[in-house]
Amino acid sequence: MSNSGNSITIFKRELKSYFESPIAYVFMIVFLILTGFLTFSLSQYYEMGSADLQPFFFWHPWVYLLLVPAATMGLWAEERKTGTIELLLTMPVTMSQAIFGKFLAAWTFIVISLLLTFPIVFTTTFLGNPDMGVILCGYLGSMLLAGAYVAIGMLTSSITRNQVISFVLSLSICLILLLAGWPPITNFFIRWAPAWVVNGVAAFSLMPHFESIQRGVLDIRDIGYYASVVVFMIAATHVVITNRKAA
Repeated sequence: MSNSGNSITIFKRELKSYFESPIAYVFMIVFLILTGFLTFSLSQYYEMGSADLQPFFFWHPWVYLLLVPAATMGLWAEERKTGTIELLLTMPVTMSQAIFGKFLAAWTFIVISLLLTFPIVFTTTFLGNPDMGVILCGYLGSMLLAGAYVAIGMLTSSITRNQVISFVLSLSICLILLLAGWPPITNFFIRWAPAWVVNGVAAFSLMPHFESIQRGVLDIRDIGYYASVVVFMIAATHVVITNRKAA
């Protein structure tokens, strides 16, 4: 079997396991209800009188903050708890292929949940004449943000057998990266740190890159940032699992 074929096999196995569990459908329902409630009730979407999905995308980082760690906490923790990780690693598949297959399956599951929000696009089109380019960029930014969250969740899941601990660790790391560029945080550093430190802290934040893409600005630096986060987290996961396997 080819290298890509091995990853695809793991991908299919993991994605199938999501939909064999009622948790997947609960996740999707909760995601759709949360995004709908936050958009139409809290952001008062109809009252705005504008064919703009900015209120919809605004909440994605916060909804993902709760739900993605829950969807990824069992990626490796469950394998280690049940002992099936040893069985997985005896298969004719490399560690990199297993990790990438699992990441891709979890990310695809989140993206499927995101795409189920398509009725809001139809609603916006009915209400006015939205810029579809900006909407597509918003979805792209949301997918990239979800990919970063998934990669972080996969790393924390590889660290521990306990899914609750994995959830808390993932949520904490995502929250730190989310708030790194938040004005109260940067203002704290501005008081005593040089500009390059403040800029460095802000550069690690997930939010500015998401907001930039959401506005319809496709900058290679924003896409590169999310790609870097994913690659780094996948590499860190590889190191953690390899060390535990050796131990």
